[in-house]
Amino acid sequence: MHFNRREFLQMIGAAGAVGMLPACGSGRGTVKSPEQLYDIPKFGNATVMHMTDCHAQLNPVYFREPNVNLGLNSAKGRPPHLVGKHLLDYFGLPSNGPEAHAFTYLDFAEAAEKYGKVGGFDHLATLVKKIRAERGDNNTLLMDGGDTWQGSGTALWTRGQDMVDATNLLGVDVMTGHWEFTYHQEEILKNIKRFNGDFVAQNVFASIDAIFGGADVYDEDSGRVFPPYTMKEVGGARVAVIGQAFPYTPIANPQRFIPDWSFGIKESEMQKVVDEVREKEKPDAVFVLSHNGADVDIKMGQRVRGIDVIFGGHTHDAIVEPVVVDSPDGQTVVSNAGSNGKFLAVMDMDIRDGKMRDFKYHLVPVFSNYIEPDKEMSRYIQGVREPYLDKLNEELAVADELMYRRGNFNGTFDQVICDAQREVGGADISLSPGFRWGTSVLPGQSITMEHVMDQTGVTYPETYVQEMTGERIKMVLEDVADNLFNEDPYRQQGGDMVRVGGLDYTIDPTATIGKRISDLTLDNGEKLEANKTYKVAGWATVGEQSPGEPIWDVVATYLRDRDTVSIDKLNTPKLRNVKGNPGIDDYAGEILS
Repeated sequence: MHFNRREFLQMIGAAGAVGMLPACGSGRGTVKSPEQLYDIPKFGNATVMHMTDCHAQLNPVYFREPNVNLGLNSAKGRPPHLVGKHLLDYFGLPSNGPEAHAFTYLDFAEAAEKYGKVGGFDHLATLVKKIRAERGDNNTLLMDGGDTWQGSGTALWTRGQDMVDATNLLGVDVMTGHWEFTYHQEEILKNIKRFNGDFVAQNVFASIDAIFGGADVYDEDSGRVFPPYTMKEVGGARVAVIGQAFPYTPIANPQRFIPDWSFGIKESEMQKVVDEVREKEKPDAVFVLSHNGADVDIKMGQRVRGIDVIFGGHTHDAIVEPVVVDSPDGQTVVSNAGSNGKFLAVMDMDIRDGKMRDFKYHLVPVFSNYIEPDKEMSRYIQGVREPYLDKLNEELAVADELMYRRGNFNGTFDQVICDAQREVGGADISLSPGFRWGTSVLPGQSITMEHVMDQTGVTYPETYVQEMTGERIKMVLEDVADNLFNEDPYRQQGGDMVRVGGLDYTIDPTATIGKRISDLTLDNGEKLEANKTYKVAGWATVGEQSPGEPIWDVVATYLRDRDTVSIDKLNTPKLRNVKGNPGIDDYAGEILS
């Protein structure tokens, strides 16, 4: 049965009462060499390996962690809303080792030169095989939290098939999804049939009309499109894995691609599935493979009884040690395994006699310089990329500074996209989605077409230039800010603020909707007027398809006209009422009291 509070506190000690596991013998506070990170002692009888949000990065990349990840209300000062030195101090990590580079943005360019790129499916494959061999046959489970089929040029051009085959070769056992649903319904179902593992999602339902019309669904009675869970035997224990796809897919991404399907958090349905699984299957442990986002997972873990572990994704948060929350009948462990293939989470568990009794957790950075690539996976990657190399390798310009995307308000590569739209579209203001995926480019490195596709590779890339009033522009900013900073995690959608070009503003994240955004000012110093009309450029509309050329062509045109690229002005807002928040560290804007 699900472990109760007394048993759990006996297991982990007093640290569990404040919601955070102890260091689990991982040697926190001492500088490790990168090789030492891969010496993971065997523990217990069952091991779950968890990856999420790789965003189709088959090769090693650079990826900078955020310097702004604000937590408000109960989330303030709690993982994942810790950045930079605040994060290192919280987890007791040294500031001069590979873990500091992996988990923070600090001295990123210099550390990246030292430690090299991260991720890469051939390096990940070597690590997965190593852990499988050490744990023994039938003692491991590899789970993928989604956002796997999107995020690169090759994924877009193969409609996700390059990533399906890569995960098959890696040996993924179970997955759920989000950006997987930005292909067309028939393509999604085709890819799932191609996938060798189990695709699970308890919160995706078909419309009645689609079911009556003979739609391909898992269960006509419930209307579920996919199996809600799967049963696996790991280390002699029977475990249930329940899928939780991204709840806001038809809002954050185009509904027109998946017109027959509806989503949602579906907390009551989750409780029903957990109860049914525990009654019917009698598992030794219940896991949720989630794409909710960290704060939503934490709330769900507090409200749904019977879940042992939530393996989370979507918000790209590399949570060094899991958060432990009080659930209605005990405690639930919540983890999140970062993004871009940069980490592999390894949870070793002692599961016996119908209970998860103990566990140890390691969030392992995948430093490609320190892990030999798997030859079989390397051959696959080389072959699947070969037809596209001429296009991907085109050098467009040289980065004169670090180009990155990640952080609540802006990034330098986001600014390049905004500047490109303004210049090519002749616009006063530009808008770009607050996506959290997109690789980084070091100073002095060539920006290639592949880098541009890493930032823009979506199935709805069309651009627009249209007239918008100042009032409408403010409303857009207010709506996105509410998605990010709403007090209720269930009303958050997990991205970052829309990026802006040609416009500055002040934001109070602690205010309520309609009152967060103020002092909107154009780059020329003029105040934005509510009733005045402005020419606005943007891309990636989730409603009707926009008429303009793909955003990657706009950005490539802009870059080809320059030998080097640097940011003349970063349109980063002034912040109010966040002074001292550990979710903000070095910041290019101004923090107001």
